[in-house]
Amino acid sequence: MRVCVVGAGIVGLTAAFELARRGATVDLFERRAGPGEGCSFYAGGMIAPWCERESAEPIVTELGLEGLDFWTRTLPVAERHGSLVVAPPRDRPDVVRFSRRTSHFEECDQRRIGEIEPDLADRFPYGLFFAQEAHIEPRAAMAEIARALGSLPNATLHVSTEAPAADGYDWTLDCRGFSAREALPDLRGVKGEMLVLATDELKISRPVRMLHPRHPVYVVPRPDGSYMIGATMVENEEPGRVTARALMELTGAAYTLHPAFGEAEIVETGADVRPAFPDNLPRIRVRDRRIHINGLYRHGFLLSPALARRAADIVTKDARFPEFDR
Repeated sequence: MRVCVVGAGIVGLTAAFELARRGATVDLFERRAGPGEGCSFYAGGMIAPWCERESAEPIVTELGLEGLDFWTRTLPVAERHGSLVVAPPRDRPDVVRFSRRTSHFEECDQRRIGEIEPDLADRFPYGLFFAQEAHIEPRAAMAEIARALGSLPNATLHVSTEAPAADGYDWTLDCRGFSAREALPDLRGVKGEMLVLATDELKISRPVRMLHPRHPVYVVPRPDGSYMIGATMVENEEPGRVTARALMELTGAAYTLHPAFGEAEIVETGADVRPAFPDNLPRIRVRDRRIHINGLYRHGFLLSPALARRAADIVTKDARFPEFDR
């Protein structure tokens, strides 16, 4: 069986990898110069199914558990240090509300927060620790899955190449994200802006989500000692441009988390458009011999392994998933 996969973001990479592992002959086409150069490039990389349950539908947690297994076992590139949720003392009710909407956490007082993240011990008297969650460095993870894909004799990655016509392929998987809007008219764009800060004045070992009424923020440590600060969510389809407002919000929230971020070096800024449907839930739409996998919103790395597995079931087992084909 020959399969064409269009788009080498995290969705296309995981779908191609899953199909190739099952024995299909896979051609993965990316029009950019390399894989993962779309919105996946600016992702936070939090593999946090229980934290996401606070604001997402239960299906996101269910699919996310498959993602957690994939990144920690199938392709073990994740660091499983858990996630920490905190808020400034005056906003403690926000943490309590967060706790009521999710599970699999440990309530932490100031002493326990100090054991988990010593540099935050004096700043937050109360928090939630999700010990089973993980995080990855997105660009390294995409490089690793591309390497794993390249090691399979029945898979080929074509970069700087437009996908050919479907003739000659049994199936085509469209994984182009927001670029597929002409085929998916109900797809919308949600812009996310981020920055990377570097400082030697503190050490944070796991993703920290700081709740705030106006500017919630997450801080994700990177292997080089820098920190990804993200991310805004703006109903905006303009990629690339980072606004002054976003920088003020993100740097201000990071400073609230710890004053050391006030003197940190800004290493990088970035923005791109996340694809989303009106309900912020993903779709696997089957039209003849073409499968659209799209609408992962802000959960690309979390959900892509589970969606790739279901798309591969459609191709190799003639499975159907009507709950995703809406």
